[in-house]
Amino acid sequence: MMAAQWPEVERAEKEKRRELVLQAVDERLRQSDGQLPAALFSLTLLNYLEVSGCSELRELPPELGRLCHLQSLILCRNRLRSLPRSLQQLRALRVLDVSGNELEELPAELSELPELCTLNVSWNRLRELPAGLERCSKLAGLSLSRNLLSRLPPGLMSPRLALLANISAADNLIQELGAEVGHLAALKSLDLSNNQLTEIPPELADCTKLKEINFKGNKLKDKRLEKMVNSCQTKSILEYLRVGGRGGGKGKSKTENAVKEDVKDKKKKQRKQKKESDGEEEEVEDVSKMMLRILHISENPAALTVTVSASVKDVRPYIVCCVVRGMSLRPGNALKRFLAAQTKLHEDLCDKRTLATIATHDLQRVKGPLLYDARPPKEFTIVPLNRKEINAKELVRQLQLEAEEQRKQKKRQNVSGLHKYLHLLDGKENYPCLVDSENAVISFPPITNSDKTKIYKSTQDLLLEVTSSSSLQICKDIMDALIAKMAELNKFTLENKEEEVTSDTEADGGDAQQPVTGPTLESEGSSQLVLEQVRVADADGNLKVLYPSKTDLNLSASSFIVVR
Repeated sequence: MMAAQWPEVERAEKEKRRELVLQAVDERLRQSDGQLPAALFSLTLLNYLEVSGCSELRELPPELGRLCHLQSLILCRNRLRSLPRSLQQLRALRVLDVSGNELEELPAELSELPELCTLNVSWNRLRELPAGLERCSKLAGLSLSRNLLSRLPPGLMSPRLALLANISAADNLIQELGAEVGHLAALKSLDLSNNQLTEIPPELADCTKLKEINFKGNKLKDKRLEKMVNSCQTKSILEYLRVGGRGGGKGKSKTENAVKEDVKDKKKKQRKQKKESDGEEEEVEDVSKMMLRILHISENPAALTVTVSASVKDVRPYIVCCVVRGMSLRPGNALKRFLAAQTKLHEDLCDKRTLATIATHDLQRVKGPLLYDARPPKEFTIVPLNRKEINAKELVRQLQLEAEEQRKQKKRQNVSGLHKYLHLLDGKENYPCLVDSENAVISFPPITNSDKTKIYKSTQDLLLEVTSSSSLQICKDIMDALIAKMAELNKFTLENKEEEVTSDTEADGGDAQQPVTGPTLESEGSSQLVLEQVRVADADGNLKVLYPSKTDLNLSASSFIVVR
């Protein structure tokens, strides 16, 4: 049978493209005995390759190693049964997604990838991870959902994995979590729900940045701990583990725990005495902190709501929103600092928007209720930041042309601005968008949001939006970080008493996706930000997420306090 033509590959070779997406190409794979075209592995300029949704794709050739400039390799929802050892030759690889395949093991060579930041092996048949994974010292995110892992390998818990922040290993057959978990100093989220754990190691309490844990669905021996787990009491669980748990806990003697309890009681008495004798001083200290007061949706008859269309499921399914009132952006460089902070979050925590995208809007220009939808790019228009109204397809086309021209002029591979996120839309038939009640698109993640809701210095009340194609928890973690940073910046602005700028000009937000504001009430500045809960529900009214909930914003920050 004659081999099928692969026009996408030919076009990428002819135009010297850096990105290539092949989706649902089963018919062509059947005609080529399940093999990808050999020409694909000659595209050595590629830095992004996606081959997904192909039930006929069961193996990859060793020639994969030729793609030496590859930074992102997306191989999700295929039927791969193995990965080639030549994977180790992809020395620039930062993102590897092999979720939704039939992998029973991963090659040991995976640990030879020095730049690997994100690894997704969800929905496979894995029983363990390859030894030596700690050599991927920059590994930042790990998802192991719904595998058949019987244990987590010792190498995973190496102290050298200093940036590992999120572990999801839900719905596996994991029987034991080793004490090495305490070495993950940057761990923020741990999901081991629906496994076969009987104990939680007390060393978990050594993870000082941990704020979200889930051990539901495990039959724990300690029933008191199991009750805390089922109630999602993260702080209580960690404190319980920290003092050794009932009966001393695993690995801690009763004597050690008795001493700790005695010290703890003494400290409590000392704090109580100090509070009684020096109440005024403590009150002054609290006043100096930025207060975050949460206004619950039940207390807010005008609460903003977001409806999520079913069409976003296969495009960018997760969204979390929150309203923040009382932000001081008029003095000095307050607005520039805010925009710079958002850009830094995009670069670091959001992993250059591959994990999530932040958008911030002037609330006065937002007409609720809102709809989070996915639409054909020819069928919706947006007024992008600092541009004229245009439909989404044409906007992306223009940005692609600009990116190519920029590459040629600067004679380099990397691009800046909005251009560097274009590959995140490759192969998408529909594009995600946030639409107001007047059917105006106010956000087009992950590219830009509308000039209609752009932030100016007079803006005080903001709508925050975080979207992701990865997980809801990532959205919540990034929203937590954004709000914490806003509190820190607002405190800095108020304490430094910078001169207010009377004109309402816009700061240079670059590509920071900062959403013009109408007149707002003037304020001398307050040490309080009010957070209004935003309810996100599906088309039938079923709740998807309410933020901030009681489990959100449990941050150990000395610069602010949360009043719930």
